Amino acid sequence: MIEMVEAIKTNEVEVRKNSLTFDDQVIKKITGIAANEVDGILALEGGFISGLTDKFKAKGDITKGINVEVGEKQVAIDLVATVEYGKSIPAIFEETVVKIEAAIAKMTGLKVVEVNLNVSDVKTKREFESEIKAEVVEPSGRVN
Repeated sequence: MIEMVEAIKTNEVEVRKNSLTFDDQVIKKITGIAANEVDGILALEGGFISGLTDKFKAKGDITKGINVEVGEKQVAIDLVATVEYGKSIPAIFEETVVKIEAAIAKMTGLKVVEVNLNVSDVKTKREFESEIKAEVVEPSGRVN
């Protein structure tokens, strides 16, 4: 009789257990949007970010340059970025961490336990924008 009661309680717990999970792509997108708000980040490996017109932003994938490890309650994030010359990279990093942690916590309830930023390049805003414009315009003069 005692064994039956334990079995019923176990089944009740299993029935009441709920689950909320997030695809890696969701966490990457939240991270990319949050990083987009940081002044001084020009691009996340291949994705066009700050200082560009919406036309140029639409051409890039906001999740490029972002890798995540998502657990049940925690997430770790790796970013690869091009930053703007003349800006304080430690300040950019700190603001990036704060914005990502806040966005992830607010939207998912997950705790960001690690953010790693690899700065792959430094460019002036003018240099970066002229390179983007050169990539968007085909040799024939047409816009992609």
